[in-house]
Amino acid sequence: MTKQPVATKAGLKRQAKDGVEPLSSLRFLPHHDRPAALGEIHSRPFPVISSNRVIMHFAFTSEGGAQVSQAVLAELCRSRGETVPASGARYHEINWANGRLRWERHSEFTTFLWEGPLPKGFLDPVANTPFGGSFSQPGMLISATRVEIRPLTPANLKLLKNFDPESLCVTLLEDGVSLLATDFRQDGNGMTVFLLLEKSMPPSRIGYFAKTAIDVETYRTLALLGLPLAQSLSARLTGFEAELARLTSQMRAIDSDSVRPLLDTMTDLASELEADAAASLFRFGATRAYGDIVSERLGVLGTAAPSEYKNIGSFLELRLGPALRTCRSVEDRQANLSRKLSRAANLLRTRVEVDIEHQNRNLLESMDKRARLQLRLQQTVEGLSVAAVSYYIAGLFYYLMQAAEHHLPFGMTSKAATGFFVPVIVLAVWLLVRRIRRHHKAE
Repeated sequence: MTKQPVATKAGLKRQAKDGVEPLSSLRFLPHHDRPAALGEIHSRPFPVISSNRVIMHFAFTSEGGAQVSQAVLAELCRSRGETVPASGARYHEINWANGRLRWERHSEFTTFLWEGPLPKGFLDPVANTPFGGSFSQPGMLISATRVEIRPLTPANLKLLKNFDPESLCVTLLEDGVSLLATDFRQDGNGMTVFLLLEKSMPPSRIGYFAKTAIDVETYRTLALLGLPLAQSLSARLTGFEAELARLTSQMRAIDSDSVRPLLDTMTDLASELEADAAASLFRFGATRAYGDIVSERLGVLGTAAPSEYKNIGSFLELRLGPALRTCRSVEDRQANLSRKLSRAANLLRTRVEVDIEHQNRNLLESMDKRARLQLRLQQTVEGLSVAAVSYYIAGLFYYLMQAAEHHLPFGMTSKAATGFFVPVIVLAVWLLVRRIRRHHKAE
């Protein structure tokens, strides 16, 4: 945890003696993340290493969680009687066999770095390292690096012959008075070897350049973890693109009955594409970030090199650059194909909606026709009902007139009286039916 700065009594007395009011930021309430922000640049200091030393560095994945790696570190600490780091620690350092062991926890991986006495011969076995048979591997191995630090002498320059001449690359450091060499190949123990030949270089600078070389190896390996995924997805994307081309060509010739099956097929294709994009989102994002870190570290090493050798930066750019661009290309293809699928699906949905609207319009027209037919039928039935009701009323009226035929005025017969009142009966029935119909409409 970052320590807050302390205002010393001597400093406060000196300010008071000079007539200046003592000033300290400690009296202000700090932001809750201020200690972490201030301490971040000091959280992983570069090691201070002298010449004639060897560095062994291992990076492991953290799929088991940070507690797994921290448990391994705690066991190493207890075996040496060292203090066990607090839970949640991201950096810890202990003494180990005439050297120092550094542990660092990152978001996706953890690292163990040990520096100790250099063996007599180049690439000779190193004794008393923390990584013997009792060391428990905390995760899958990502990178293994060995850095030998030796004085720059004619005899040590001959050690460059131990590297593969086809991939040997050398970068000059400190204005050409020191050099860093590697071939990025693994030795018999599976470790990538760097040789740092220094001349009067301070231990802080030796540690700085050695750690930079280790970072280049670690982060370039992490960056390349996205390449196998990109290659597998590239083949799938080619199939998706061909399928999309086939579906879009069908869109111009299909009838209305085939639109929905085509839309279902396109939706399934989009679902597969989005599943692949979601699964590769973190890996491709990490590849970009790690690639940027490699570029930054190579910038620290510089581009100076002896005329007979390639420098480390140009060597990696020729090999790492295409791999990183492949990952970016696959990511771009995913995004472009997703947009094209979305547009094609929207076009099909629009066509489906237009077909549905056309069907709805036809349905409404059919319903309107049926309503008009029902109205005509209702009017016909009403006319027939007026005639029928009038007929029955006229019949009843005729029976009434027959009963009172001897009392009719003007010598009228029952038939004449009935015939005279038939128009009145029909009009009365028609008015009654009309009133009933209007009453129903009002309701």
